[in-house]
Amino acid sequence: MSNNNAAVVEIAQTASKFTSSIVLHSENKYIDVKSILGLFTTLVSRHSYELHVHGPDAEEAKKAIIEVFEKHGLHISVAS
Repeated sequence: MSNNNAAVVEIAQTASKFTSSIVLHSENKYIDVKSILGLFTTLVSRHSYELHVHGPDAEEAKKAIIEVFEKHGLHISVAS
């Protein structure tokens, strides 16, 4: 399993550029992607995550977050 520290920091930094609410759903937990601590305690590469984004820049935010997840080899799907 890869070290996720770089992924956590990059995901949180990317998310903080947007005003939209960006939340990951995994195993009955909802994690605010802008919270580095929340990400550290839940981000595990073998899990899959569902992305929920709501707000004025939601489309751009989704694209950016998905790119970071894929770059770090993490699986993510977008909630419809």
